[in-house]
Order: sequence, then C-alpha cells, then structure tokens
Amino acid sequence: MDYIAALFPPAVMAVAFTWLIVTIVRTQGGANKYKEDAAVDAAIAAREAAAREAAADRPA
Repeated sequence: MDYIAALFPPAVMAVAFTWLIVTIVRTQGGANKYKEDAAVDAAIAAREAAAREAAADRPA
C-alpha cells in the first residue's frame, strides 16, 4: 500500500496540470479574443489620449 500512497500525489498533480493546460488552450481565441483585444485597445487609446492632453496642457 505504500506504493499507492507514494504515487497518489504525483498523479493528482499530473491531472491538475493537464486540466490547467486544457483550460488555458480552450480560452485562447474565439469570440472572447476579440472582446479582450478591444478592451486592451481601448485602454491603450485612453492612456495615449490622456498623455497627449497632459502634454498639450504644459506651458512651454
């Protein structure tokens, strides 16, 4: 029975790691990718606009 106790934790970790990788691969791309890309693009555009506005407000 000691061999079962020794093999159980690595087997559980292997299953958990496989589940994690499958989840990561499944969530890449698809409809969610466009939503995430649009959110990131909007955040970058807002940051750049704020930086331009701050630069325009500085006295020369």
